[in-house]
Amino acid sequence: MLTVYSVSTLLVALAEMGDRTQLLAILLASRFRAPVPILLGILVATISNHLLAAFVGYYLAEILSAAWFKYAVALSFIAMAVWTLVPDKSEETGKDPIRTGVFFTTMTSFFLVEMGDKTQIATATLAAHFHNIVVVVAGTTTGMMLANIPAVLLGNAVTRIIPVTSLRWAAAAVYLGLGLWALATAGGHHH
Repeated sequence: MLTVYSVSTLLVALAEMGDRTQLLAILLASRFRAPVPILLGILVATISNHLLAAFVGYYLAEILSAAWFKYAVALSFIAMAVWTLVPDKSEETGKDPIRTGVFFTTMTSFFLVEMGDKTQIATATLAAHFHNIVVVVAGTTTGMMLANIPAVLLGNAVTRIIPVTSLRWAAAAVYLGLGLWALATAGGHHH
């Protein structure tokens, strides 16, 4: 049990380092400057996404390789690229965004970005391998939080060094690249 948990935690924490979800965490932190709702949003998104992934890995491994699923993932990346570049309302008015807004924005965007992400695939694979959904999800969620808590807390520090605009364009480029790559490979090889 503990081994399954530690393996899941370690693998995901490592996979998450410098990953697009971590980039998103930094971006959200710099945009909203509200670490608690962001971290809660990440937590809820990760638990729900990884539970879904674990069930899929456990029961329906074929879905992950289905073409329609890959297209859906590709389109969600392209949508994320666009979303990343849309300036936030609160930035223009200088008002504080509503805390629930921060939570829901984080939760939704994290849930989408985790789709087909290596941490999600890791979760699905681990669940299929260890046949233990709960422990694997607990581990992968811990891994995600370990990687993203510093990202969120240091988000402001990072944006003092790198302008938010550059981060945003970089993130958009990453998402767009991933989306196009996902589209290119979606119609391709079937196992």
